[in-house]
Amino acid sequence: MKKDKSTTPTLGKLLTTLSGLPDQASRRNYVDCHPRVVCPAIVKQIADTVREDVRVDVTRAMALSEAAVAIAEELHDTESVARALRAKGNVLWVKGQYKRSVRLLERAVELFQKTGSLSEVGRTLSTSIQPLALLGEYERALSAADRAREIFKQTGEDLRLARLEINIANVLHRRGHPTDALTRYERAYKQLLPYKDTEGIGVALHNMAVCLISLNDFHRALHTYETAQKFCQQHGMPLLVDQANYNIAHLHYLRGDYDRALEMLRRTRKTWRENSDTYHWALCNLDESEIYLELNLIKEGEELARQAARQFEQQSLSYESMKALTNVAIAISRNGDASGALKCFAQARRKAIAEKNPVWPRLIDLYRALVLLDQGQLSKTQRLATTALNFFSSYPLPRKAAICHLLLARVGLQAGDLKDAHHNCSMALEQLRNLDAPMMVYQARLVMGQVQEAEGNLEAAHNSYQAARLALERLRSSLRGEEIKIAFMKDRQEVYERLIQLCLRRLPDPTAAEEAFLYMEEAKSRSLRELLFSRLHVCSSSDSGSEEFGPRLRDLRQELNWYYGRIEAEQLSREAIRPEEIQRLQAEARIRENEFQHVLREHSLNVVDRRLEISATLTIEKIRDALQEETTLVEYFRVRDRLVATAFTRGGLQIFPLGLLSRVTHSLRSLRFQLSKVRLHLKTAVHFERSFLEATQAYLKDLYEEVVAPLRQSLQGCHLIFVPHDILHGLPFHALYDGTHYLVDSFTISYAPSASIYALCHARHANNSGPSLILGVPDARTPHILREVQSVAAAVPWHELFVGSEVSLDVLKKKGPESRVVHIATHGYFRQDNPLFSGIRLGDSYLNLYDLYQLHLPVQLVTLSGCSTGLNAVAAGDELLGLIRGLLYAGAQSVILTLWDVADSSTAKLMERFYRLMQQHGKARALQTAMLEIREEYPHPYYWAPFVLIGKVFSQ
Repeated sequence: MKKDKSTTPTLGKLLTTLSGLPDQASRRNYVDCHPRVVCPAIVKQIADTVREDVRVDVTRAMALSEAAVAIAEELHDTESVARALRAKGNVLWVKGQYKRSVRLLERAVELFQKTGSLSEVGRTLSTSIQPLALLGEYERALSAADRAREIFKQTGEDLRLARLEINIANVLHRRGHPTDALTRYERAYKQLLPYKDTEGIGVALHNMAVCLISLNDFHRALHTYETAQKFCQQHGMPLLVDQANYNIAHLHYLRGDYDRALEMLRRTRKTWRENSDTYHWALCNLDESEIYLELNLIKEGEELARQAARQFEQQSLSYESMKALTNVAIAISRNGDASGALKCFAQARRKAIAEKNPVWPRLIDLYRALVLLDQGQLSKTQRLATTALNFFSSYPLPRKAAICHLLLARVGLQAGDLKDAHHNCSMALEQLRNLDAPMMVYQARLVMGQVQEAEGNLEAAHNSYQAARLALERLRSSLRGEEIKIAFMKDRQEVYERLIQLCLRRLPDPTAAEEAFLYMEEAKSRSLRELLFSRLHVCSSSDSGSEEFGPRLRDLRQELNWYYGRIEAEQLSREAIRPEEIQRLQAEARIRENEFQHVLREHSLNVVDRRLEISATLTIEKIRDALQEETTLVEYFRVRDRLVATAFTRGGLQIFPLGLLSRVTHSLRSLRFQLSKVRLHLKTAVHFERSFLEATQAYLKDLYEEVVAPLRQSLQGCHLIFVPHDILHGLPFHALYDGTHYLVDSFTISYAPSASIYALCHARHANNSGPSLILGVPDARTPHILREVQSVAAAVPWHELFVGSEVSLDVLKKKGPESRVVHIATHGYFRQDNPLFSGIRLGDSYLNLYDLYQLHLPVQLVTLSGCSTGLNAVAAGDELLGLIRGLLYAGAQSVILTLWDVADSSTAKLMERFYRLMQQHGKARALQTAMLEIREEYPHPYYWAPFVLIGKVFSQ
């Protein structure tokens, strides 16, 4: 066909038409109806268009390649069929369908050979190298490269020789030879520049950066990626831009910028899913799994790793599936299943050996050594780590060598060989000096501190721990999303414990107590403090990305309400309970809860509040200013297997080493058992009242001796603020018993998640006027709830009362912001399996933590008087995951919650007294007096002691 100006629009229209047809049958039908398109020139033009479009719009490229096949087969022209098959094979390679790609390309080679088209044979052989390499067929790939090189030399095609260099370099990099691969990429890049081959230049730049990451040259890698990204954008190659973004995301991960990495991965994965690019989609899952594992989101990391492994197996990609399987093994080991992890590592190692990759078997050995060290198998760990170190030192891979040195340092530390431990730790730090690896720096500084402490060099140990703490703080400060921040701190509290331990060794140095107190505060409820600082509304209408995520979150919330309602209806059914149906409904609810958290996690990556980058820990002076005269703040902290307490007043700060945590844990569990006995025997408890009371008092006395008696003489004034830690969050300090009196007999008592949070609540402004919003949801199980809300309403001067089906989230949203007090009497439920979905029952739905994040409640007090509303799961960093988190975030100055399931009759009486007394005496004194009055009628602590007052107590 002679090409001129008149035919060009016709070709463009033809391409548009062919790419818009839905399937191959319609394309063949079109060809049958338009015989003028059946000519070799059209096939060639379509094939050339496919080569350009495949980096821009892979769906259009696939449609055009199949149209080219249809036309070529109609022609019965051998060279045209070969061109069409090559075009389709090229698209299949980009789409990740490598086996099909190779079959078509090999068939095209055969056909071109029949026609004697030597140059086209070379082109097709060169194209086949990448899919062959991805399938692990390295020898065949290099054989095709040798044949193609000879052809291009013979035909004098220097441009194709340059492109061939890129394909050969791809094979070398995949086989673990990044230095050799980089040399070839750089040579190809220089050779391609005079030809202005935009696609080849973009690919060369991109792959150069990949090699630079492998060689730990992060600054050059980032510069090269940014150059490639800009070049591909300028020349209209969006798929190469996405590949650059994907690799830039990996670079950010290696540098500890987890949020930026996750956000870039999310965006590129979305693009590749839309383009049906299963290979790169799976790569995103693989990288995200690695990041989640480092952030301690183990469940999510394992799920993504398994998904990636399945995707790679479906594409017969042994190398990538080996990497995904390694991540699965790491997740299994982090879940405590050493045996399962070692089996999975062995499977991955076999795949690595089959790939003939020299690096990955050693790397997997290193991961195996980490598992064996946790099992106490020091000799096996040392042997594997030493072998791996020798390999990584000679390769060279300094990042991996540093990991080996750290592992050997930990072996030396456990074996008592401090000289060897110190040497290896020093070597690790030396390796890391020129690497951008903040997480490893944290680990190395922490281990070095442990070694120096064991050597008796406490000053050097203190400096190392401080360096580790600062590295950890920098890493954490870059994270967004409270779930990610909380998970990140799991297993990373040791540096704070070590620093506090060193402070205890400095006593009675007057600065030691204050320094220890600040470390306690840094390590406690950090994410909650930042939430209270920021008041960053999750998924509010003004949030970035709300259009994308908001509707799905609302749909999931409605579905969850439906399932919760069905589960409760089944559990309360008068007919025979159906356990299988309840389990099915619970499983369906869990699926939606997991999706809800996944969507929320992705949304949090879009939300930035720079205020969160500064520490939310307040100074000693600001906390002291928040304390009233006659008040002592008692803060506890677990240091390894023991407890420590500080007593803080306006006059000074003291620190007290306490006993073993295990003793407290045993007594607290026994106390809970005694309380559960009362609950189970409510109707007959009167017959066992004395024995139940004496048994409970015995454990309350044991707990008093452990956590209060050692500092009793330092408890000054008339009000105590308890700041628990770890398991102590479930301890009713006000009910602790010295053998004669309960602690609440001598003091008014309140609680706080941390001293900084107490000070923040104390500084909060709340509505000084407005009604008390009183909500009650009674039913057959809790008939006294109606009496409770009616008596509370009668005890306050101005109220708005809503009962039963009238109680809704909308009522809280509309009435809450203008109220002075909010009182809610309803069923509470604590979800030990997923505490973020703990909640309370409303008249038409269920209210959980995420709903509370949407509320604005600038009130003086919120009371949830139902069962177990104050229970929390204590997550990493002593983060409280329960309703208290959401209520404080919503704006409440103070909160009253319950530590166990309450008796609704005694609760109704106590609440009526509390609100009546609060009008004259304030919250703390009113609660104390109400407890003492109810105790006259109900002596057992089960009835009068479940209530805890948290937050602001006194008026400013």
